[in-house]
Amino acid sequence: MTYDVKTTETVEAARQARFGQLPERIRVEDMVAGQPASVPDPARDAYNEDEWLVRYCL
Repeated sequence: MTYDVKTTETVEAARQARFGQLPERIRVEDMVAGQPASVPDPARDAYNEDEWLVRYCL
């Protein structure tokens, strides 16, 4: 069986154009979407060591 050289070259050129390069690299920062799991509670970070000492030790 004989193949037409021009057709073979055309097919190879089309394959090279489609699959000849790897896609652009995607950074990890672009793949991950960060969002808080819950609403921040302002009372959670309101602990005051001095207030505790005054309340329970004096």
